[in-house]
Amino acid sequence: MGTYLLKRLFASILTAILASILVFLLMRMVPGDVVAQMMGQAGGENAATALREFFGLDRPIYVQYWVWISNVLQGDLGTSWTRGLPVTEMIGPAFMVTLEIAVLTLTIATLIGVPLGILAGIYENRPLDTAIQAFNILGLAAPVFWVGLMLLVGVSATLGWSPPLRFVPITRSLGDNLSILILPVASLGLLQAAAYSQFVRQNVVSALGQEYVRTAIAKGVPTRTVFFKHILRNVLIPVITFMGLILIQILGGTVIIESLFALPGLGRLLLTAIETRDYPVLQGALLVVVVAAMIVNLVIDLAYRLIDPRVRVS
Repeated sequence: MGTYLLKRLFASILTAILASILVFLLMRMVPGDVVAQMMGQAGGENAATALREFFGLDRPIYVQYWVWISNVLQGDLGTSWTRGLPVTEMIGPAFMVTLEIAVLTLTIATLIGVPLGILAGIYENRPLDTAIQAFNILGLAAPVFWVGLMLLVGVSATLGWSPPLRFVPITRSLGDNLSILILPVASLGLLQAAAYSQFVRQNVVSALGQEYVRTAIAKGVPTRTVFFKHILRNVLIPVITFMGLILIQILGGTVIIESLFALPGLGRLLLTAIETRDYPVLQGALLVVVVAAMIVNLVIDLAYRLIDPRVRVS
């Protein structure tokens, strides 16, 4: 286990280095830069040249990358070109907002999707399965912004209530925080629950089709014993894998829901940085998402062995 962990850590470091290079180069491929954003139609060539020199954009690209990655390794993600604030101070609070959304969404998706998937798999091709499948198809097809708008309009029309416009951290007020996040989390959670349910159903149906499961049922082994001893163990590891994928997807894909509900999360920060060509913020935020994804993958790999010692890690 220790050797495997060292190998995975080494692979993660290499992945982070390659990701940092890719993130840095992709930013330079976006048309326009912060100087063009600042100058607009005004200003002359001398002013533009002075600004590019000030931001270091006149240097060779490999020099720019080396300066940036050297600072990153020292814990310095740079300073925002448009707001003049340290990038770490901007990303920290935004990441915590997105992380809270992701954790709450994953919790809702798991609590709804896993039971629905198990029921659909056990009652395959029966009315209950058909109803759950309809929910799954709707959830997989519906765009998140549409679900968010429908929930917002529906709640406002029926209950006369809408979430506060100003975000309140959970450390300041749990009630106010949850009242702000309930609709965006519900929007994401219902869609992810549909994907979760469909995935779990397929695994349950596959497990029920195994020869040893059919033999146990034919021998009269109690249904509960068959479920917990055979089916659940075979389903649990794929479910945890899917849980990690959903968490990564949520962390990197909250732009729409954060913009719709005016949440100061990482997705909204990324969108603003793209619009203003704020390279330090954009690079730092993307790097944080990549590192978070790698940590999630590493935790999932290690969880395999803890859940089922028969799984070999090499």
